[in-house]
Amino acid sequence: MTDTTADLLREITAEDYPAVRGLVAGLEGDALVRAGRILARLDPGKVLAAHPGTPAPLIAVTGHGTLSALVPALTGELARHGLLARVRLSDFDSWVFDLADPGSDLYTAAPSLVLCVLDPALVAGELPLPWRVEDVERVLDEKTALVERAAEVFAATARGATLVLNTLPLPRSLTAQLVDLGSRARLGAVWREANARLLRLVETRPEVVTVDLDPLLAEGVAAHDVRQSVYAKAHLSDGLLAGYAREIGHLARQSAGGAKKVLALDLDDTVWGGVLGEAGPEGIEVAGSYRGEAFRRFQAVAKQLGSQGVLLAAVSKNDREPVVKTLREHPELTLREDDFVQVRANWRPKHENLAELAADLNLGTDSFVLVDDSSFECGLVRRELPGVAVLQVGREPALHVERLLRDGWFDVRALTAEDRARPARYREERARQDFLHTFESLDGYLRELDISVTLAPVDAARLDRVSQLTLRTNQFNLTTRRLQPAEVRALHDDPAVRVLAIESADRFGDNGLVGVVLLRRQAGVLHIENFLLSCRVFSRGIEQAVLGAVLGHAFDSGATEVRAAYVQTARNGKVADFYPRAGFETVREDAGSADFRLASRPAAAAVDHIRLTARFERTPSEDRR
Repeated sequence: MTDTTADLLREITAEDYPAVRGLVAGLEGDALVRAGRILARLDPGKVLAAHPGTPAPLIAVTGHGTLSALVPALTGELARHGLLARVRLSDFDSWVFDLADPGSDLYTAAPSLVLCVLDPALVAGELPLPWRVEDVERVLDEKTALVERAAEVFAATARGATLVLNTLPLPRSLTAQLVDLGSRARLGAVWREANARLLRLVETRPEVVTVDLDPLLAEGVAAHDVRQSVYAKAHLSDGLLAGYAREIGHLARQSAGGAKKVLALDLDDTVWGGVLGEAGPEGIEVAGSYRGEAFRRFQAVAKQLGSQGVLLAAVSKNDREPVVKTLREHPELTLREDDFVQVRANWRPKHENLAELAADLNLGTDSFVLVDDSSFECGLVRRELPGVAVLQVGREPALHVERLLRDGWFDVRALTAEDRARPARYREERARQDFLHTFESLDGYLRELDISVTLAPVDAARLDRVSQLTLRTNQFNLTTRRLQPAEVRALHDDPAVRVLAIESADRFGDNGLVGVVLLRRQAGVLHIENFLLSCRVFSRGIEQAVLGAVLGHAFDSGATEVRAAYVQTARNGKVADFYPRAGFETVREDAGSADFRLASRPAAAAVDHIRLTARFERTPSEDRR
């Protein structure tokens, strides 16, 4: 961090907080921690008073050792993603009391993230003298069982929050105390088995995330600093805590609805080596040479991300025809034309191409990650489209993959079938747009699109997809209430609640699960707790057809009125009048939210181009866990 950046950060006030993201965007490592130390002086309450829409997760930090170094690291990492960190640090070695007692201050504070940071001294400190491998195995089993019991209490107490655990680094100072290699091997095995138990906890506890520290250690980060460990009881190094904080930043961003969806790739000197317009297809570096193999590796990683629902787009300053020909015909390319939802090759500024691509995909530009080797292009996109995550790769292609993967831009809590099908569905959307252009009117297009919609209680197998929709949907999302998987499961199990899935299909294919309606009945009132719809399918009348079915069901089933709400965000302004347009009266309104009421069945608003099937009662199979 330069002295100029540090001086600018020191001058930041609560009113200036939105500028912080741009100032720290390019910082890493110690520089970002120093920035976090400066920013920690800001009063979060004053920032929120000045900017009430700022995402500000409350993060409770507890654990075994001294963890004060984690606070500036978290502050810097969250600021880099446009979030305001509110960090509550527990007393030294208070994790058992914090998590096992439902009445503890940790639970009273109602954090959204709870970090239980564990370290090897948790085990080493309880070994007898002399000790054997069997003693380590016993202590590991006891501590892991204690963590599992704490997670059970957490699940029952902290509804809607996420508990973050971590694996324990195996210190050489422990293994080296065993003089025979067989005992060392046995110690390594039992230690890794305990870590595997922590990692597998997420399979049965959807409210738990376990951060695996091994990949961070494999990058050369020191696990601990001996003097800090002995004298200050800080058993994890500042560098490892900074790397851990980076992982938490990814999780916090995703939980706040900031997961990215589109990977936009420059081509020349990014996807392949050389400039296509100068070297021609036969002259670019793709494979076979040492640099070519580095570019091939990068393409393979991009293809792997695309197979898991990340939308790949090519954005290149080139003539389109040779680009498309190369993507189709080059014998050594790993990425092909069909891997991209769009290929935009022209000589216009890249920020214009990205903005148009976002409009074509019906996504915000803040859903994009751009990878480019040009400092000019990267700087221009940062200035013109500040929501885009810009990754500038250097002249060494062997480092492209690490640069791309460093920030977990596309991480999700669980991968669903809809994720894997997403790229194909966006390519189908392109066909829909081409079909639209053959019609003189939107009504004619919608009638010929042959849309069918199913509204029904979600089955237990797709609750993760419902959670994901609440985390990723920003535009047609009436309250933007983010639901973690455990919260969705709790709603699914509540007999007063209906979690309704919206599925759609048309002549071009099956869109899958594209929306959710959350209903809660209290006495004679039906509350629409949220209504959200994927940006891929709104503005086709689906939202009106679904709302009409919900209202019909409400009054047919004896409701005396229907209540609904809207909470404004930076992205959902287009649905602010959704309920009033459907006949609801406004009963309360302020600058950021509104409550609505409907006391009688409205006149039927026909959506005659949609075939809707609606069911509101659950079947036994949908109840099955």
